[in-house]
Amino acid sequence: MKAEELAQFKKILLVKRGLLANNVNRMEDEALRKNRQTASGDLSSIPIHLADIGTDNYEQEFALGLIENEEEALHDIDEAIAKIEDGTYGLCEVCEKKIPKARLKVVPHARLCIECQRKEECRPKKG
Repeated sequence: MKAEELAQFKKILLVKRGLLANNVNRMEDEALRKNRQTASGDLSSIPIHLADIGTDNYEQEFALGLIENEEEALHDIDEAIAKIEDGTYGLCEVCEKKIPKARLKVVPHARLCIECQRKEECRPKKG
């Protein structure tokens, strides 16, 4: 890949990283704010009905799942940036073939080519 293409992908990755980091911080702040209200004894926001408690638990689990996904994407972006630096960006981690630029334009932090990604998604998850 040409140097200017790598520079463009790095720029895209850095912008995406900034957006995701802001999202994660905002979601964590929101989750902490709700927990602080409960811990401080602010009863005005504490649900009284069991259905409200269930909804709150669901929302908290959902938010935690989103945070986890965003953090995983941040990790993948950091790895992609490191690969640009060491000259291995755009190579599939499994088969070591070049990942098509069209795929990298859509998913600039892609670790696998389409074929290896499909195999990975079809493989049963452990534990």
